[in-house]
Amino acid sequence: MHLIYNNLKMYIPRSLTAEIETFRRIFPVVAILGPRQCGKSTLVKHLFSEKTNAIYLDLQSMEDLNKLRDPVLFFNTHEDKIICLDEIQLLPQLFSVLRSIIDKNRRNGRFVLLGSASRDLIQKSSESLAGRIGYLALTPFLSTEIPQTNIMTFWNRGGFPESVLAENDNFSYIWRDNFIKTYIERDIPQLGFQIPALQLRRFLTLCAHNQAQTTNLSKIAAAMEMTHPTMRKYLDLLEQTYMVRSLPPYEINTKKRLVKSPKIYVRDSGILHQLLGIKNIDMLFAHPVFGASWEGLVVEQLISELNVPAGFYRTEKGDEMDLVLNINNQIIAVECKASSAPGLSAGNYRAIEALKPMHTYIIAPVKGDPYLLHEGITVCGLHQALSELKIIAE
Repeated sequence: MHLIYNNLKMYIPRSLTAEIETFRRIFPVVAILGPRQCGKSTLVKHLFSEKTNAIYLDLQSMEDLNKLRDPVLFFNTHEDKIICLDEIQLLPQLFSVLRSIIDKNRRNGRFVLLGSASRDLIQKSSESLAGRIGYLALTPFLSTEIPQTNIMTFWNRGGFPESVLAENDNFSYIWRDNFIKTYIERDIPQLGFQIPALQLRRFLTLCAHNQAQTTNLSKIAAAMEMTHPTMRKYLDLLEQTYMVRSLPPYEINTKKRLVKSPKIYVRDSGILHQLLGIKNIDMLFAHPVFGASWEGLVVEQLISELNVPAGFYRTEKGDEMDLVLNINNQIIAVECKASSAPGLSAGNYRAIEALKPMHTYIIAPVKGDPYLLHEGITVCGLHQALSELKIIAE
């Protein structure tokens, strides 16, 4: 596990490092994608900080862009070096150049690309570099990467390094406000989308108000006084720039009528709270989004950490389970409860009967050792659940 450096003069491990090294042995190009400011550049700079044969170019820098006026000449001149290209979505035409360079001299681990948009938004990458590129996703800090941070602080501020490691809650809130403004006013236009900033901000805020609810774009379209296709376009854009997650329903063979619409989550809890004007944990306790926010935190952490097929279970009669994970063909059911004394509803028990999971976890912001609520049902905190689920995933 490699170490990265942040502005508080602390070394913090990122769990993706081992995968980066593995992918560099397999592919000529490794693309590390994730939201801006999640730590991609910092990680890569420190990953190669002791290697003199690495070149880092920031495609937002005019000086670095000028070096690529003739990219073929530049890459050929430095063919013995590792070349890291940051914000690759700003120069998608480089993919065809990279393909030509790689096919003439295929050497694994030669290029590392960083991007703040999904592979689908980075034009031509899948076509131009098919078989030559491996994709990895870096999230903001996972809670397990900064275990010294109190879970309540992490929940309130989210995982973006500058937010969670800020000097105080107010500084964190101000940083997140600026992050959202920059994302809407600069990052989205740079990707070629001409969407009025106020409209996109309003849509993102409506997503926050609908946290952990099944997606109803018709309802949102009516509130926005816009069309359903436009709302779909906005939602797809937010998903492909890592701001929002759509969780699909988990399908099983059953005669019961299942809810078919996905659930929507603002992926980072700190961004969610900023959109809703929640400045500290006390305000969160009093806010209607309290339970949905905890659910979003747990869902995001488990899916990002475990990287396994996931969905939710809900029938039209109200049988439900917040998260269903398929880990090595074993079904794990997860219910998220923002309570110090969590329990299950009748609908939860009916969902367990239908799903027949290997085990069920009730994940709550609780301290102390895990305990059995009933046979096959464990109550525990987030870190404890992750520890047990990682063992199952091995």
